[in-house]
Amino acid sequence: MSRARADDRTTVVVITHNRRTELLRTLGELARLPERPQVIVTDNGSTDGTAGAVERDFPGTTLLRPGRNLGAVGRNLAVRHVRTPYVAFCDDDSWWEPGSLARAADLLDARPRLAAVTARIVVEPEGTEDPVVRELRDSPLPGPDWLPGPALGSFLAAATVMRTTAFRAGGGFHPGLWLGGEEELLACDLLRQGWWLAYAEELTVHHQASLLRDSTARRVLGLRNTLWFTWLRRPLLPALRRTGYLMRTVPRDTASARAFARATAGLPWVLRQRDPVPPDLEHCLSALEAARRDSPARRYIG
Repeated sequence: MSRARADDRTTVVVITHNRRTELLRTLGELARLPERPQVIVTDNGSTDGTAGAVERDFPGTTLLRPGRNLGAVGRNLAVRHVRTPYVAFCDDDSWWEPGSLARAADLLDARPRLAAVTARIVVEPEGTEDPVVRELRDSPLPGPDWLPGPALGSFLAAATVMRTTAFRAGGGFHPGLWLGGEEELLACDLLRQGWWLAYAEELTVHHQASLLRDSTARRVLGLRNTLWFTWLRRPLLPALRRTGYLMRTVPRDTASARAFARATAGLPWVLRQRDPVPPDLEHCLSALEAARRDSPARRYIG
């Protein structure tokens, strides 16, 4: 049963950029949580009055203003200020259900090698389940019996509570990826260190997608980052197969062309940092790749 009282084990981190209205709604939802978590917002260079509105309406929130758009690295900046054992991420258009943060902390308290738990996502205002949940629930990865749910090979930052020490041990989100599928590289590096990731059905995040988004730009970044992750961590033959598969199957449009061009332009730094995973982890990545080909979510790629 979820706790209906304050809980000081978790800090919520939110990144935002020019979504003042959505962010204020999210902060209002977080302020009503029974856990009463500390909230840290990284304002990634907003020009719409976001920072002033947060200072006015939510003075108890820690507001970080790096002065430019750091993308996902804005979360790294926020985690430097976290003093709790766990950090819950959410986006400026999503929020945690009452009791879920406390339950997530309970799950992590009881499992020292569990790095993160990812929640079920409910799409608002319809109240329907996000299609990506089926992919999480049906994860093909084997895991130990002590996990609270299916073992995962990656996670969704907008719906995940993570052990703060694990986030730091994994190096946080890679600055080279900036934003868009940035979780996959961090997840891979955590698995390599012996951590586990899991889906937890009893946790819930609500997501009401902002209308202020450029879906084409997101697809370009997502495909670029998928390619960079592939070249950074997959062994040579799987990387070549994955690249070839993407070349054959992504839409043949300007967005895909831009993504491949940007990925190719980044090859020098990618090859300098290339560090392929060992065979046992590659086996897991291959299983996840096969499962995602049939996923209705297919986030970032097509």
